[in-house]
Amino acid sequence: MTTLAHKIDFKVIVSVTNANPNGDPLNGNRPRQNFEGYGEISDVAIKRKIRNRLQDMGEAIFVQSEDRADDGMKSLKDRVESIEELKKIAADKKKADINRFSDIACETWIDTRSFGQVFAFKGLELSVGVRGPVSIQTATSVEPIDINTMQITKSVNSVDAGGGKSSDTMGTKHFVSYGLYVFNGSINVQLAEKTKFTEADAEKIKESLVSLFENDASSARPEGSMVVEKVYWWEHPSKLGKVSSAKVHRSVILTKRPEIDRVKSIDDFKITVVPVEGVKLTEIDGM
Repeated sequence: MTTLAHKIDFKVIVSVTNANPNGDPLNGNRPRQNFEGYGEISDVAIKRKIRNRLQDMGEAIFVQSEDRADDGMKSLKDRVESIEELKKIAADKKKADINRFSDIACETWIDTRSFGQVFAFKGLELSVGVRGPVSIQTATSVEPIDINTMQITKSVNSVDAGGGKSSDTMGTKHFVSYGLYVFNGSINVQLAEKTKFTEADAEKIKESLVSLFENDASSARPEGSMVVEKVYWWEHPSKLGKVSSAKVHRSVILTKRPEIDRVKSIDDFKITVVPVEGVKLTEIDGM
């Protein structure tokens, strides 16, 4: 496999319709918002979905959701110790070969060599940090979002309330009527060389971005409510890049059409793509 030898930047445009793209547990699970009213999806949530898509592609994932675990492991520590050589290295805290530990972990799990990982768990005799080449920013909505709240009820009590309805039959559900979200990312060659992140891995990341919300339906995100509209994928001709990532990301400009008062779809925005000299752009429609 060929290690990635050129810098990559990417931008993803996502539309949200009557869904909660990323609930805030400190705010009653309402969709995340910044202080200016713009919606947000955390980088952690985005990486979770990328991991899920890579797992659906048959890739080995270290940080697996408990409900999607496909190797029988109940914790990250168990997953480390399931690899005999990693377990052996971790047990020898005086002469532990940290570099070898990192190499094996990156070779074993695609998310480790992509995003990095801190291996520091109770009962593990060493601590190892891996910096990954793939960085992703928090997604932010193009316009401030409107959050609707719906009162919901269950038709049956969870426990016997001795007649009548118990308090737990009542609940609330929060969702965004419509929002267009954008997030940016980059792949750093210097870090790719350290984790042995390959050209093929980059293609898998790109494929996961295009189909980010497939097989991700839930009551908060019904099927079809979260859609990847566009993926912009820039490949630089060198390791350091032709221009800065910020300049590349800013080359895609979204402007609300003047005749539109309330946005309801991506068609309510004009998308302008400014060519970046010397950088190859691939524009992909989402699934």
